[in-house]
Amino acid sequence: MLTLQNIGVQFGGEILFDDLNFMVNKGDRIGLVGKNGAGKSTLLKIIYSQTGFTSGTVSLQKEKIIGYLSQDIDFESGCTVLEESEKAFPRIKYLQKELLFIQDQLVTRTDYESDSYLDIINKSTEFEHELNLIGGYTFHSNIEKVLFGLGFKSEDLNNKTETFSGGWRMRIELAKVLLSNPDLLLLDEPTNHLDIESIVWLESFLKSYNGAVLLVSHDRAFLDQVTNRTIEIANAKVYDYKAPYTKYLLLRAERIEQQLSMQKNQEKEIKRTEELIDKFRYKASKASFAQSLIKKLDRMDRVEVDNNSLKKMNFSFPMSNDSGKVVLEIQNLSKAYDNKKIISNLSMQIDRGDQLAFVGQNGQGKTTLLKCILAHTEFSGEIKQGHNVKLSYFAQNQAELLDPTKTVLSVIEDVADDSLRARSRDMLGSFLFSGEDVDKKVSVLSGGERSRLALCKMLLQSSNLLVLDEPTNHLDISSKEVLKAALRAYKGTLIIVSHDRDFLAGLTNKVVEFRDGFIKTHIGDINDYLSLRKIESMRELEKKTKVEVKPTAVPLDRLEKKALDKEIKKLSNQLSKVERQISDLESLIEANDIDLANPLKSESLLADETFFKNYQASKDSLETYMETWSELEEQLELLLSKRP
Repeated sequence: MLTLQNIGVQFGGEILFDDLNFMVNKGDRIGLVGKNGAGKSTLLKIIYSQTGFTSGTVSLQKEKIIGYLSQDIDFESGCTVLEESEKAFPRIKYLQKELLFIQDQLVTRTDYESDSYLDIINKSTEFEHELNLIGGYTFHSNIEKVLFGLGFKSEDLNNKTETFSGGWRMRIELAKVLLSNPDLLLLDEPTNHLDIESIVWLESFLKSYNGAVLLVSHDRAFLDQVTNRTIEIANAKVYDYKAPYTKYLLLRAERIEQQLSMQKNQEKEIKRTEELIDKFRYKASKASFAQSLIKKLDRMDRVEVDNNSLKKMNFSFPMSNDSGKVVLEIQNLSKAYDNKKIISNLSMQIDRGDQLAFVGQNGQGKTTLLKCILAHTEFSGEIKQGHNVKLSYFAQNQAELLDPTKTVLSVIEDVADDSLRARSRDMLGSFLFSGEDVDKKVSVLSGGERSRLALCKMLLQSSNLLVLDEPTNHLDISSKEVLKAALRAYKGTLIIVSHDRDFLAGLTNKVVEFRDGFIKTHIGDINDYLSLRKIESMRELEKKTKVEVKPTAVPLDRLEKKALDKEIKKLSNQLSKVERQISDLESLIEANDIDLANPLKSESLLADETFFKNYQASKDSLETYMETWSELEEQLELLLSKRP
C-alpha cells in the first residue's frame, strides 16, 4: 500500500532521518515510537504530504486514500459539530446538492419530451443509485455513532464548533478522519484529549478497522491493545518489529544487547588497528601497510547504540515541611458557567498522604475543581486549606505557556533563585537537555521537550501538595516511567488528572470519578476502578435485558415448562462459571499490569520469555470468554422470553 525508500531528511545540516526504508500493508496496525524529538510527527507529515524529505521516495498505491490527524488543527468558525463532521463525506454532500438542483429542474421545467429533460431524469436516477451505494441515506447514523463514541452527546451536535475547547475540537477532527474511512490512517497522539472511556471506544474501532493504521502514541496500554507491529525511530534510522509494544520492548532489549556486544568487539578491533598504525607509521618498509590500516578505519561503519535506552530523566520532587493532617476541606462547593452547572454541592476532605486520581469524561469538572482549589476561578461554597500546606501546580497547558522566544536555559534561570541558578545546567541535564540543547529556543522544541522543560521549571518550588493536570501529554514512554517513579517516591499529597491507564496504575490510592454531574470517590487505584466499572456495566446490561424481556402469549404444557426450566438452569450455571473465569482472568491481568508498571519488577518479567506469552494468552482467553458470555446471555434471554 505504502513504500518508503531511502528517505533522508536534514534540517540546517542536522540529519533527522538517514536512509529510512519500510512498507505499510493492509491490516497493519503500526505503533511509531521513539524519544521526543526523534521525528515521529515529521515522518507522519512526510507520508501524508509526500513532500518534505531531502532524498528518497514515498510511493502510495494508486487510488489509495490517506487520512491524517495532526496535533495542529485549524477550524473554520460558523459550523455546527454535525456540519463539520459532514465534511468527511464530500461526495455525499456533492450528490445531495446536485439532486436538489435536479429536483428543482424537474419541477420547474415543462419540456417533458426533450432530450435534455430525459438526461436530467437519467442523471437523477444515476445520482440516487450512487448515493444509496455510498451510504448517503445512512451516513448521519455513522456520524452519531463515532461522535457519541468520542464522548459527544445529542445536544452537542447542533452547537457551533467555536464554543468547544481545543481538546473537543481535536475530537471532532478525529471523528472526521475516522468517518472518511481512508485506506491508511495516520494518527498523531489520538488519545491526548480523550477520556478513558473514549480511549476504550477508539481501541475497539481501530481493532476492527479494515484499512491500515500508523499511529504515534505514548499510551503504552493503547499501543498494546491496538497495534500488531512497532516501528522505532532511533539514531536517524528505523527498526521494524512485528510485535505490539510490550513484546517490542523484549526484542529491543535483545537488539541493544547485541549492539553493545558488537560495539565492544569493534572498539577492541579499532584499538588493535590503532596500535598497529602507531607501530608501523614511521617504518619505511611498513608505511604503505600503515596507510591501508588508516583507510580501513576511515571506511569502518561505527556501531551506534541507541542512547535512548541509556539516557533517562533523573529527578525527584522537592519536599517542603509536612502539612497538617487535613490538607483540603471542601464544603458545599458549586460552580456553573452561564446556566450550565459543572459542580453541585460537593463536600469532600483530602488528608495528608492521600493520592487522588481525577478521572471521567472531559467537561465533567475535573479541571474546574482544580481551578477552584487553586482559587483561579470564582465559586460558591468553601475550600479550607490546612495548616502549612505548600502547593505546586502543573497546568494542562503548562508547556504552551512557556515563552517561545526564550532559550531553554533562560527559562530556568529567570525563575531560579540565587542558590539554584548556578545549578540550572545540572537540573536541565537531569531532564535530558545537555550541551547545545540548553541554547535552543523554546519555539523549536517538540511537544515532549516542552513538557520536560515545564516539569523542570516546576521543580524550582518545593511543596507538600502536588496538583498535576494531564502531566503526561506529549511525554514519551520512557519519560513517563521516570515521572511515575518520582511521583511514587513523593511523600506529600498528590492530586492528578490523567487519562493514561498505564501511568495511573499503582500510582494512587483513591480514584475520584466525575460522571453525569456526580463526583464519587472510590478506594483503590485505576485498575480497581475499571474493574468496578466493568462489573457495574455488566449489571446494567443484565438489568436492561430483564426489563426488555417480554413474555410471549404462547402457552406451555407441564412437560414443555419443565424442559424449559431445566435448560434455563443449565445455561444459568454455564453463565455463572464463565463469569467466574472472567473475574479470575481480569484479576490475573490486573496483577500483571501492576507488576509491569513497577520498575523494580518489570525488568525481570520482560527477561522471562514465558511471561509475555502467558500474559498475551490471558488477554486472548479473556476476549474469548467475554464472547462466550455474550452468546450465553443472548441464549438465556431467548429462553426467558418463552417462559409464561
